Amino acid sequence: MKEILENIGINIGISVAGLFGSLLLIGKTATINLKTTFFSIVSGVASANYITPLVMDLSRVDVKYQMSVAFILGFLGLKGVEFFSNKFLNKKKDDTNVN
Repeated sequence: MKEILENIGINIGISVAGLFGSLLLIGKTATINLKTTFFSIVSGVASANYITPLVMDLSRVDVKYQMSVAFILGFLGLKGVEFFSNKFLNKKKDDTNVN
């Protein structure tokens, strides 16, 4: 199973660290529905999994901090999705109300 996940680019350790980062922020949000929660968790894990290697390489951070970086990116990935949805999805709703 581990080999299959690695073949599609999923690092289990990084993904778990990103999961915990995204869960931390979900606990702080006041309005939670199932769709938003699921989307937030998936985006946090995906952000951590796929962006951590890039951040580690560009910033030349020591590999021993990889899980910490993944945790932070899981947390920030959730905020990025929140920003995107507030900026673009709410705007789309406003545009449909105008017509």
